[in-house]
Amino acid sequence: MATNLEFIKSASGTSVSALDLTDCFSADYDVYYLSISKLDQNSVSNEVKINFLDSGGSQITSANYDQATLVLKSNTTFSESRNTGLTFDFIGYGVRDSEDGIGLGMYIFNPYDSSSYTFYTVQNSYIVLSGAYLEGYKKIGVLKLAQQLSGIRFACGNSGTYDNITVNIFGVK
Repeated sequence: MATNLEFIKSASGTSVSALDLTDCFSADYDVYYLSISKLDQNSVSNEVKINFLDSGGSQITSANYDQATLVLKSNTTFSESRNTGLTFDFIGYGVRDSEDGIGLGMYIFNPYDSSSYTFYTVQNSYIVLSGAYLEGYKKIGVLKLAQQLSGIRFACGNSGTYDNITVNIFGVK
């Protein structure tokens, strides 16, 4: 992967159920790196759910998300999950009342190219409070729509809220 990152923008929210990172894709880059640098939630440990935003800023909720995930648990054997035809994707977990409870990095490929599917890879790690062990994910995913995207929506998977969330996106040169 290229090593030169150029900061594009940051988005943050407090006491929100969803956060939109808007107008972050352009013809300037084919590849983007996204990080969640802060995430704490006021509900139980919660999945981080994403939907891409179309060129008009609306959520893409059609059943066009596919994913494959390797689940890496420190206290037991690894496992896998695969799904097709999803209306959103879970890219990881956040932890209740813990600012240090998540590490997430995501590469996004060709989101501005209207003639290509958008692919992404995710690496996520977090602390499982109930068992006091570490868990991580390595994920690949695709939005099987050839259209220009403008951003991403992050939402709590179990209808909770984020006490704090900060997302940064960079162009990769």
